[in-house]
Amino acid sequence: MKAALNRLFTMSLLHIVPAFALTALVLAMVPGQGVAMVLRQAIVGARCAYTSVAGNSVGLIIWGCASAIGLSQIFARSHLALHVLKYAGVAYLSFLSVQTLLELRNGFGKFDDCGRARVKPASAFRLGLLTNLTNVKAAVFAGAFIPEFVPRTFSLSTGIVALGLAQTTVSMCWYLLLVSSIDRASVILAKPAVRRWLTGFSAAGLLLVAVVLLFTSPR
Repeated sequence: MKAALNRLFTMSLLHIVPAFALTALVLAMVPGQGVAMVLRQAIVGARCAYTSVAGNSVGLIIWGCASAIGLSQIFARSHLALHVLKYAGVAYLSFLSVQTLLELRNGFGKFDDCGRARVKPASAFRLGLLTNLTNVKAAVFAGAFIPEFVPRTFSLSTGIVALGLAQTTVSMCWYLLLVSSIDRASVILAKPAVRRWLTGFSAAGLLLVAVVLLFTSPR
């Protein structure tokens, strides 16, 4: 009986993975400090970029585990806390979307790949890790968005960790694809019009994530 229930709970989580993975892909594709960091590293060398992608992935895992440990304790005691965090996440992502749109008034827009690259493996890994750990979007996604996808019948902490790993996989695959096509991408991204388009795409992507979060049924 217990084994049958475990299979049922696992299936309930697997059913939402495709929709979650698609949302995670949209978030990964939204140009920002993570994408800029990967592109900057890729221009220096693929090995540097791959190492930084590894650091970025570890950062995502840390956010997921932190969310699982902290939120599972808080939300077990207060259903209101989950709603507060959810709407705070919606408000922040919406604000970020509007702010990004306003950046279209300035030159290339918000998307830029300026900054210093890191060549040594340890430095490249640390750059990827710190870029992710200081990314507010990653924190909001882990804290406010992932818990909303975990089915009511599934353990919140286990579900957050599982979906956090799914997000890490999706993000890593996208960045590896980006690095593998950097020669073509670097030429395209040098065009101001393309950077402005990416800024608009970034704003739309953030707004889409906010809308999805808003209409996701609470646990």
